[in-house]
Amino acid sequence: MFSIIVPVYNEQHSLAGLHKEIVETMNSLKNNFEIIFVNDGSIDGTLEELKILSPIKIINFRRNFGQTSALDAGIKMAAGKYLITMDGDGQNNPIDIPKLFDKLIRDDLDLVSGWRKDRKDKFSKKFFSKVIARLRKFLINDGISDSGCTLKIYKKECFDTLNLYGEMHRFIPAILKIRGFKMGEIEVSHRPRLSGKTKYTWRRGVKGVLDLFSVWFWYKYVQRPLHLFGGLGISLILLSFVSGVFVIYLKFFKNQSLSDTVLTDLTLFGFFIGVLLLVFGLMSDILARTYFNTAQRRPYNIKEIIENK
Repeated sequence: MFSIIVPVYNEQHSLAGLHKEIVETMNSLKNNFEIIFVNDGSIDGTLEELKILSPIKIINFRRNFGQTSALDAGIKMAAGKYLITMDGDGQNNPIDIPKLFDKLIRDDLDLVSGWRKDRKDKFSKKFFSKVIARLRKFLINDGISDSGCTLKIYKKECFDTLNLYGEMHRFIPAILKIRGFKMGEIEVSHRPRLSGKTKYTWRRGVKGVLDLFSVWFWYKYVQRPLHLFGGLGISLILLSFVSGVFVIYLKFFKNQSLSDTVLTDLTLFGFFIGVLLLVFGLMSDILARTYFNTAQRRPYNIKEIIENK
C-alpha cells in the first residue's frame, strides 16, 4: 500500500488539479493507496477546497507550524508500506512517482529522492539552494544532489523512531544515512508555479543553515561529543597561552602599555562568547531531541482529521 503525503499552506487553487493527477497516477500502479493532505494552518480557502476532494484524508492543524511538522504528522498518520512525499504547489509532477518506486525496488533502497535538475524557480531561490547544497555536501555529504526536493519515496520503517522538527525536512536523507539506510536519487520533472506564492523566505533559509549544523554535529559527534568540545577547549587554551605570551612580550620587552586599549579584551571576549553560544546551541538541540523523543510531545497541534472515501 502507498501513502501519498502532501503538506499544504494557502494553496487552494492548485489542490483540485494536483489531487486529480495523484489519483490517476496511483490508479495506474494498480495498488492500494491513500492520499493525505496536511493543512498547515492555511488562512485562505484551502481547507474548504480539500473537503470536496475524494478520496482524501485531511489532517488539519490549529495554526501554521511549518512544512517539517506537516510532514511529520502525515508520516505518523500514514498506513502504507511505502510513503511518498510531495509539495502541494503543483511543481512536483505525480507522474514521476512510478519511476521513484521502480528504482526503490530495483536497487533495493530505503529511500529514493527526486532531483530537480531543471528547476523552474526564480534565480535567487536556485542560487541560495545551490549554496546550501554545497555547504551540506561539505559538512555531511549525504550523496543526494537535491535534498530540498520534497518528491521522495520511503519505506515506512525509515521513520519508525524518527521525529521531525524545526526545518529538518531538508535533511531527512542525511539523517537516514547516519542511521544506516540506503538511498538513491533519480531525475524528476519540475513545473513552474502557476498560482499562490512561494513559502521560502530568508528566515527559513537561516533556520535551514542552523539545522544543517545540527545535523552535522549529530553526524560527526553524537557518540563522541568530547572530541568536539574537548578539541575546542584545548584550542582555546593554546590560543590563550599564545595571547598571554604576546602580551607579556609587549609589556616587559617592548615596555608598551596595554591599559589604554580594549581591542585585545574585545577580541577574546567576543570569541569566547561566540563559542559558548554555539556550544549551548548544540547542547540545547540535544535536550530538545531528548525531550520530544522521551515525552512523546510533538511541536504541533492537530485540530481535526477528516476522511472522504
